[in-house]
Amino acid sequence: MSDPSPLRVLVVDDEVNAREWMRDLLADEPDLEVVGEAATGRRAVAAIREHRQAGEPIDLVLLDVQMPGLTGLDVVREIGPEQMPATVFVTAYDHHALAAFDAEAVDYLLKPFDVERLRRALDRARRAVRLREIDAFRDRLASLIGGGRAEPEQERAAYQERFAVESRGQTKVVPVAAVDYVTSDGPYAELHVEDETFVIRETMQALEARLDPDRFVRIHRSTIVQLDRIDALLTSSGGDYSVRLTTGARLSLSRARREVVMQRLGLAPDA
Repeated sequence: MSDPSPLRVLVVDDEVNAREWMRDLLADEPDLEVVGEAATGRRAVAAIREHRQAGEPIDLVLLDVQMPGLTGLDVVREIGPEQMPATVFVTAYDHHALAAFDAEAVDYLLKPFDVERLRRALDRARRAVRLREIDAFRDRLASLIGGGRAEPEQERAAYQERFAVESRGQTKVVPVAAVDYVTSDGPYAELHVEDETFVIRETMQALEARLDPDRFVRIHRSTIVQLDRIDALLTSSGGDYSVRLTTGARLSLSRARREVVMQRLGLAPDA
């Protein structure tokens, strides 16, 4: 079987030296191909659109945040988050990190970064591209089985029943019923199933909306738990709250969500 085509990469930075340095580093990655460079946000938008129209879409963008005219975040807004290729932001300012993840970036690199840090970001990017391909395949399969997309009312009524995840070179189906809890990791969510962890590209807010509220409860801004996995509510001597699961895992319970969790478990608020 032939090797998959290399991922098509666009390098965007207003500094010539920065573009050259990143291009040289990427040359050592056989599964990546730099197919374009851009010195401005406006040119980056044009390049992304041109490649898509030519039937050779960009897979990954290394995108400088701070550029004259259109910033990196402006580029995402222009293209649209749903149409934007997997993106690794590059910035000299760490306060851009939260904005980068709000834009659903794969990762962000804080200048100056070393080769090892770049490679970690590239690994996350490869994973993100695979997850997008899985999502696209899942949508096509659902359309085939269902004979087309469901009406909006039907979509809202149906909760997630299974996840398609990439695991050791294969696409694995994970039933929602098997998930003990979910935690956030930047633009990803981690599904914890007994002693295994699976990663999907999903925000916690979107994922919470897709999980049956009769079965799952959010106990922290970064944690969702399956209700029947909760074994006990715990309070530390310092007044912090946590939950213990049937698996033995202990997870932080935010003060703001404690009463809701207790109500969902059928406990009195003061119990």
